[in-house]
Amino acid sequence: MVLAPPRQSRVFTLPVHLSENYGPWLAQCLDQNRGGHVVTLNSEMVMLAEKEPKVHQIISQAELVVPDGAGVTLYLKLEGIDQRRCPGIELAEWLIQSAAQGENPRLIAFYGGAPGVAEQAAQRWRGEYPHLKILVNHGFLAPEERELWLQTLKEKQPPLIFVGLGVPRQEYWIAENRYLCPQSWWIGVGGSFDVWSGAKERAPRWFCDNNLEWLYRLYQEPWRWRRMLALPRFLLRALTAR
Repeated sequence: MVLAPPRQSRVFTLPVHLSENYGPWLAQCLDQNRGGHVVTLNSEMVMLAEKEPKVHQIISQAELVVPDGAGVTLYLKLEGIDQRRCPGIELAEWLIQSAAQGENPRLIAFYGGAPGVAEQAAQRWRGEYPHLKILVNHGFLAPEERELWLQTLKEKQPPLIFVGLGVPRQEYWIAENRYLCPQSWWIGVGGSFDVWSGAKERAPRWFCDNNLEWLYRLYQEPWRWRRMLALPRFLLRALTAR
């Protein structure tokens, strides 16, 4: 059965794709050797794109933009569109679990995080799926190490490449290097490696279910408060732009 691609809507001037389940469509693309870039869109990224043309361009050119943030789904609701959030970490976990199925699991690459974090995250997944193959490198490579890592990706062609460099660094890096593996899906996963490695704890389910995951993250990382100011600015813009 061929799945139709997710429908497209907009948040201000940015695209966002609509679906109840993005994973099966991505898995279908992988089966057909069709790659692309997944952006997990939240309010902070929307406001950053408003003032950074390069970020706006990268998001606009991504093959899949999923509504990661509560602000994005609220905006869509104001537009009469009932769309559930798709947290990027949950989509990434679904893809890893899907990739691990069968006798020949798909090769995955983890890139980003502090030294040792991505490797610990990979060990967590290998513990759950011992036959899973994961290429790993941290996000603080020297220039010659970065070149070697890019050469490894080019040679190995992992179908799934998870990049945890933070916004917008991960988006810049993907846009610059995705040509190396054109049949792969490149996905910015932010701090997911920290969660998978156990270095940080994801918000309890109640916070996630009530669109308050951002509040728990602020509690964990109070230094983020300046960046969080994008949330009320986004809400004000959403309400006054109508």
